[in-house]
Amino acid sequence: MRRWTLLSLFFAGMFCGLVSAVDAREPDAVIDIWSGLAPGETTKNTGEKLPRRENENPPATRVKNITRPQLFLYQPPAGKRNGSAVLIFPGGGYNYVVADKEGSETAQWLNSMGVTAFVVHYRTKPGKTPPERANDKLPAFSERPLQDGQRALSLVRERAKEWDLKPDQIGVIGFSAGGQAAALVTSRFGERAYPSEDATDKVSCRPDFSLLIYPWRLMDDKTGKLNEVFTVSKKTPPVFMAHAHDDHATPLSSILYYTALKNNGVGAELHIYETGGHGYGMRPVADSNVDSWTDRAADWLRLRKLASPERD
Repeated sequence: MRRWTLLSLFFAGMFCGLVSAVDAREPDAVIDIWSGLAPGETTKNTGEKLPRRENENPPATRVKNITRPQLFLYQPPAGKRNGSAVLIFPGGGYNYVVADKEGSETAQWLNSMGVTAFVVHYRTKPGKTPPERANDKLPAFSERPLQDGQRALSLVRERAKEWDLKPDQIGVIGFSAGGQAAALVTSRFGERAYPSEDATDKVSCRPDFSLLIYPWRLMDDKTGKLNEVFTVSKKTPPVFMAHAHDDHATPLSSILYYTALKNNGVGAELHIYETGGHGYGMRPVADSNVDSWTDRAADWLRLRKLASPERD
C-alpha cells in the first residue's frame, strides 16, 4: 500500500509539472497596438517562435522578428476584477520577447489578485536602425519598444470602460530589457517618441505605477551614473524594484533609478536579493529566495489599493 501511495504521488507530481509547463492559458483577446503600420515599419509580422532550448525545464517561449506589436489580454473572472491593469514588458535583450516566463505567467499572477493584465509583444530588433529614425538620446534599439509602450498605455486607458478598468489605475511591469522599456515608459511620458496620428495619442501615456524587475542597463557605462534618458521627476509615478546582487545585469541600475526617485520625492521600494542571477521571471532559483519578490510586490500593490486583499 505504501509503495502504491508513493508511486501515485510521484506520477501526480509529474502530471502537475507537465500541466504547468505546457498547458499555459490562452489570452482572452489579442489587440493590435497600431491601427496600421507601426512607425517606420514596412511589414506587419507578429513574430516567429524560436526553438525551445534544450535542458530548459520548464521551457520558455521566445518570439523574434516582431514588427506588428500586439497586446495579449488576460482578465480575471468578471466578478473578481478590481479595476487595476498592468502592461507587462517581457525581456529578451530586444532580440525577442520571452512570452510566457516573463509574460503570461506574470499575467496569471496578477489575475489572481484581481488585476487585468496585458502582455506587450513590442517590436524586436531590426537588422539595423535606419539613420532617419535613429534617436541618439535613447539606448540602442529601445526607441521602438518605447513607442509601442506609450501607444499601448494610451490605447488601454482609452478603452478602459470596455475592459472594466479604472483609467487612473493602469501601470506597467518590465523584466530585463523589458524593464528598461518599462523604465523609459515610466519616465518619458511627457513627450511622444513618435508623431501623434489619431485621437488615441491624445490620451495620457503616463503609467500610474511601475514595477521594474531586474531592469537592464539603466546606468551609463561611461559615467557610472543613471543614463540621462531616464528623465525622473516629481511627476514620475511610484515604482517597485527588485534585483539580485549577483546579477550580471548590475543591480546598480536599480539603485541609481531608486536614488533618482528618492531625490525627487517619488514613492519607491527597492529589494536587492543576495543571490538569484538574471532572467528568472517568477520561477524559483536554486539556493535563492529571489522568487519571493512577488510576495513583496503583492504587498506593495495592496498597500496602494491596486490589488485585491489576500484571502484567508
